[in-house]
Amino acid sequence: MRCEPPATDNRLRHFVWAAHGLQAIPDPAVFCAPTQWYLMKGGDTVSLSNRETWTLIHGMIFGVVFLLGFAGGLEGLYSLRPRLLTTAGVRDRVLRLKIGVVAMAVAAWGTVITGTWVIYPWYRAKAPESAKSILVADPATAQWHSFGMEWKENIAWISPILATVVAFVIMYYGVRLIKHERARKATLVLFVLAFAMAAVAGGLGALITKTSPVL
Repeated sequence: MRCEPPATDNRLRHFVWAAHGLQAIPDPAVFCAPTQWYLMKGGDTVSLSNRETWTLIHGMIFGVVFLLGFAGGLEGLYSLRPRLLTTAGVRDRVLRLKIGVVAMAVAAWGTVITGTWVIYPWYRAKAPESAKSILVADPATAQWHSFGMEWKENIAWISPILATVVAFVIMYYGVRLIKHERARKATLVLFVLAFAMAAVAGGLGALITKTSPVL
């Protein structure tokens, strides 16, 4: 079977991103493997470095799982009321709720562990080109480290702790949680706080990375 480039090949063949010096190379062999696209810069394939890969895992992979777990868990906890669900509906809702909160807790731990023991050592390296050195060298950006990073590295650990407490409560009570209104509301508050702590840490991390990325 012959592998043919798509109809857009003629246009892509001479398409150049002059601003970045990037040229799209529509190699016909590439189209035999539809998921493989290459951007060429100086003849080399653009790829993620080791640090970029870990940053992607830390901020995007775990982050997406965390957000999905929070969205599902929030809806599940809020709607876990006797007047809204049948007996069969409660069992189904609680099962999905357990999966969501456990996934959120695991993602939260994954985020802080990779951030603390993988990303942060690169950030705080004593080399003059490290992200921390660049920030503190300029008085205009020094507070991103003295305030932003100090808050981020401490407040971030609160999120997985609270998420674990929520997961434990839901796993312990199970379907009985629908009968304990105060426990459900307390769990809901802790759940939102876990997300809020992660949001603050993630927001600070994004701003710090924008100012001085870990390269």
